Amino acid sequence: MSDLLRGDIAVLGAGSWGTTLALHLARQGRQVRLWEVDPPRAREIARTRLSLPFLPDYSLPQSIDVTSELGAALDGAAGALLVVPSHVLRSVGEAIERTRARSSLQEPRVWISATKGIEEGSGQTPAQVICESAGIPASRIVVLAGPSLAAEVAAQLPTALLAASENEEASRAVQRVFSSPSLRVYTSPDPLGVELGVSLKNVIAIAAGISEGLQLGQNAMGALLTRGLVEITRLGVALGARRETFLGLSGIGDLVTTCTSRLSRNHRVGLGLAEGRPLAQILDQMVMVAEGVRTTRSALELARSLGVEMPITRQVYAVLFERKDAHAALADLMGRPLKQEFWGQRS
Repeated sequence: MSDLLRGDIAVLGAGSWGTTLALHLARQGRQVRLWEVDPPRAREIARTRLSLPFLPDYSLPQSIDVTSELGAALDGAAGALLVVPSHVLRSVGEAIERTRARSSLQEPRVWISATKGIEEGSGQTPAQVICESAGIPASRIVVLAGPSLAAEVAAQLPTALLAASENEEASRAVQRVFSSPSLRVYTSPDPLGVELGVSLKNVIAIAAGISEGLQLGQNAMGALLTRGLVEITRLGVALGARRETFLGLSGIGDLVTTCTSRLSRNHRVGLGLAEGRPLAQILDQMVMVAEGVRTTRSALELARSLGVEMPITRQVYAVLFERKDAHAALADLMGRPLKQEFWGQRS
């Protein structure tokens, strides 16, 4: 058995998902170092053992050591789990690179990315950002993702995830560490496809929230999820991912979960848009980051650069950033030229 992850695990990011994963690891008997960038909040979590406002119903066990010192979190840890919003991941990666440059640091053997999103400007996935900004080889990075609402994982409801990496030994090590009676982890050799699937589905989740808010019915929701999967797959394959990945947990699995649950923050954005509320107001009232908003812009930029047609994404973009009325966006989608259903570029 591999000893790649024999030792403490550093969890970088004390938001909802990061704290939930730290709690999950602690429940499996692992020593966890939870890094919170804000020193006052780190001290408050350490004192109260509560991660407010993200995880108010669960007390963190003493096996979770909370720190705001990045070096203290990383030094000697067997693995490091990155769970920060995609728009700050590059700055965190640069901080990691500076910390790694210290000759005395015993750095983690495996780096695990649980961040979702596509970086604006570069169009890079989280693992690609980590490689570039922190100088960590792709062979040492494992993507941990799948249909996973944080509240349900914290409540130990049945969940399945993927550990995806080009390094099979590393992905199997992550699989063993995170698997439990309530969390089943599969491995995948397609980290790019996994990251694209769990990121792009957030765009469709915004559309799903709009659909529900407008009371368009279940027929519309079924069509939206199906055609949304077509768009996700189309762009993913164009970027080099495997088509079959999008038929698995990180594709259709995460798409269904996120698009049909009001626990999804992106779904809630769509509901707010359907009510006619301004995007800025919706985001200001949310505690957690809705990654789908930024990902919509990044996805459309990638689609345009590759000549990939993504009509749902285009209309979500128009509603988000061009103040297009949701009913008008629906009319434009339904009024497109009639076509044959197939998986080609023009379907």
